[in-house]
Formats: sequence, structure tokens, C-alpha cells
Amino acid sequence: MFVAGIDEAGRGPLAGPVTAGCVILPDDFPCEILNDSKKLSEKKREMAEKIIKEKACWGLGIASHTEIDEMNILQATFCAMSRAYADALSKLGNWAARNGVEIPEGFMERQAEFVQAIVDGNRVPNLPCGARAEVKADGKFPCVMAASIIAKVARDRMMVEADALYPEYGYAKHKGYPTKAHKEVCRRIGPSPIQRMSFKY
Repeated sequence: MFVAGIDEAGRGPLAGPVTAGCVILPDDFPCEILNDSKKLSEKKREMAEKIIKEKACWGLGIASHTEIDEMNILQATFCAMSRAYADALSKLGNWAARNGVEIPEGFMERQAEFVQAIVDGNRVPNLPCGARAEVKADGKFPCVMAASIIAKVARDRMMVEADALYPEYGYAKHKGYPTKAHKEVCRRIGPSPIQRMSFKY
């Protein structure tokens, strides 16, 4: 049985995408480097992300600000989680071969038998595997901690890139979250091209 941790980053911001990570950890992973991504410094998150990508089977899913406006933040989050899971599963064969892990016959058609996903939160997206929701899972389960790190580091990088395009909004500093400064600049000069127009600000 493979255990896949799934978590998101960026449900609360007023701008930018929502991202999700999905991670299956090997038995010998150094779990002491993990924690809820919000409790790690940027430097420790980036160090952990590098090791996760080297040693684990991982996937990243993204739902854009326009998708958030079109389908609402909950459904966009589920969409990002589903994409993260699919991305991780697409890498599982190569990861298993490198690590001497056996993939059962008929695995892709019988994922519900072989994969159990733990999703941070109180609801689960529609996935082709077994899945359960766990509130505060990003502080309890190493695979979900790893997923939260994948999601947050990726989203932070995207917001730093957005800052280079739209420097007046301060995205590198607040990452699109509803800070006082972010709200004020939106009121003063209008929304940026990556603003979530369905959110109040």
C-alpha cells in the first residue's frame, strides 16, 4: 500500500494560483526535516523541498486565478489536488524502479486497492484511489507535511516571479495574501492581472 500525502497552499490570497502537492515518501526518508510548511523558515522549506524531490515520489498541481474565479476556491483547490495526485502517479513507475519498489500488476486500473491518500482538511477531492480527510494533517503525517512544502515553495516562487512583472503590488513580500498594503494598492491603482476578481478586497 502506498500512502500519498496531499495538501494545498494559497486558498486565502487575493491574487495568484492555488497550488497542491502530493508526496509518497520512501521508508528511509529523513522525516526529521519535515513540518507543517508554515512552521518552517523559508530556508528550511527550500532545503526540505530539494530533498523531497530527490528522494520521494512527488507531484505538483496548480489551479490559476481565472480557474478560481470560474469554479470557486474550493473546487479549484480540489482541481489542484487532483492534478498533483496525477502528476505524482505519472512519476511513480520511474521512482519505484530507482528505489527497488515493486509496483503491483494492474496498478493503474486498481489504484483504490494500492493507494491511500491523506488529504489535509475536512473534505476530499474525487480521486481514483482510497482517500480520507484529516484536519491539521500537515502537522501529523510526514507525507502531508512534505506535500505542504512542495505546494508552498512552488507557489511562493510563482508569486516572486509575479512580483517582477507587477512590482507595485508587493507580491514578493506578501505572496498575494490580504495584507493591509495589498488591499490598499488594489483600491488605489486597481487589480493586477493575476487578481482573483471573485474575492473581496
